[in-house]
Amino acid sequence: MNYYTASRLEEKVFTIVNVLIMLIIGAMTLYPFWNTIAVSFNNATDTTRGGITLWPRVFSTQNYKAVFSSGTIYHAFYISVLRTVIQTVTGVFFTSMLAFALSRKEFVLRKPFTIIIVVSMYINAGLIPAYFLMRSLHLINTFWVYVVPGMISAFNFVVIRTYMNSLPESIIESARIDGCGDFVIFLRIILPLCLPVLATIALFVAVGAWNSWFDTMIYNSGRANLHTLQYKLMEYLQSSQSQAKSAAAIGAMGMNQDAANSMVTPVSIRAAITVVAAAPILVVYPFLQRYFVVGLNVGGVKE
Repeated sequence: MNYYTASRLEEKVFTIVNVLIMLIIGAMTLYPFWNTIAVSFNNATDTTRGGITLWPRVFSTQNYKAVFSSGTIYHAFYISVLRTVIQTVTGVFFTSMLAFALSRKEFVLRKPFTIIIVVSMYINAGLIPAYFLMRSLHLINTFWVYVVPGMISAFNFVVIRTYMNSLPESIIESARIDGCGDFVIFLRIILPLCLPVLATIALFVAVGAWNSWFDTMIYNSGRANLHTLQYKLMEYLQSSQSQAKSAAAIGAMGMNQDAANSMVTPVSIRAAITVVAAAPILVVYPFLQRYFVVGLNVGGVKE
């Protein structure tokens, strides 16, 4: 066997091993979510027996019917979508505007302001002072309590600012020679060039806004028309805990099959809630995936 043949054999073996390893890792990564989907479409009382793996043992859509049976879930979905869109747009825009201002070397106070912002990543006042701050700003029981606190993010600021520092200074100088002001440069030149990192940050902000429910409980629990989807699902999951004993006692009580099929259990309803909550993000992610790696690789390099 000559050197060329041995090299080709080693390359093929290396490729096969890599593919097998990636397939195993992919299967391990996808299995939990696929199992959750299988459980969500399985009959709730049958789920209590366990043993659900890749496919529902007794197919049923009762879990999803139970989740969507409440009319308030649709309004909560609207609030979550509205909150996610507005918080993502404002968070990306204002954070990138701050990053542009503090990336300019002619701004004499950029280092002190940058230090203050970075320190806020590690030190915060806590929940109680934050609540009193929101109350003093008259944001309690309002929709804007979802938007205003997230307009600036210290971590996102660092990522965007680092990306902006990698842009050629000659582009900005050329725009100034043509008579462009700072806001025009930011809006028409910097933002288009920063599209990869902005798409990455938008994904971070959108996922965080969509999954958030704790701020609803703290600030808007008294306003049912401002409850988000995640908060409603959390409430529904808690209320389903009371049905666990009923589901376990179906056999002893002699319920008929129709009554058994209409039951939901905490395990089954949690699986359906997980799928409902994750589905919108899974739909949006493929459109931002091509920017994701580029934005992280360039924006994640610290000075």
